Amino acid sequence: MTAHLHALSFDAHEPQRLARFWAGVLGWETADDPHDAIALLPSDDTGFRLRFLPSEEPKRGQNQAHFDLTSTSPDDQRQVVARALDLGARHIDVGQRPEEGHVVLADPEGNEFCVIEPGNNFLADCGFVGALACDGSQEVGYFWSRALDWPLVWDQDQETAIRSPHGGPKITWGGPPVEPKTGKNRLHFDLVPPADGDQRAEVDRLLSLGAKRLDIGQGEVDWVVLADPDGNEFCVMPPR
Repeated sequence: MTAHLHALSFDAHEPQRLARFWAGVLGWETADDPHDAIALLPSDDTGFRLRFLPSEEPKRGQNQAHFDLTSTSPDDQRQVVARALDLGARHIDVGQRPEEGHVVLADPEGNEFCVIEPGNNFLADCGFVGALACDGSQEVGYFWSRALDWPLVWDQDQETAIRSPHGGPKITWGGPPVEPKTGKNRLHFDLVPPADGDQRAEVDRLLSLGAKRLDIGQGEVDWVVLADPDGNEFCVMPPR
């Protein structure tokens, strides 16, 4: 059996503050988590949790991945934006055009996210967290579809998207041009094998799909750090 997407982890200068921000925006609850992390649990069983890990590394450039939050009406979109601003977000310019209906914001540590206009058919029925939108190649979309055993729900013009068979957010990759990496990503996936699974076997399977082992100075730990075909770091945790 394949590993499941346990969490999306954020490197954070102030994990508690960032967790409080996202808990307030998403309406998710906090939970205990090992490795000095703070976790947020999704409001239903179709998503993945968020983890906030202490890090002193500065943010360099625009993140490789960001959330697209959905809205049900123009008034709902304004309310989501206002709530985020009240919690510490700010408006940012990433080159969006005035005619585009989404609002681009950054959380208190500068992590970008969008509040999408109502009526977006691509994100229909995905929930409030409509997508994790990533900068990435078609190859990496194919890799993650096989790695997670999630079907491709979009594959056109080198843009790809996958979604869990159980529903929840999509994960999308925008295709070329892919911006060069400028250091370790501030957001990364944490995978966990099934309770009766084997971490080493799962690592071997991911390597056979195109992942590579990576040393980011993790030292002697119980998780394994890998990189996907685009060089994005992710971790394979021991079974839980």
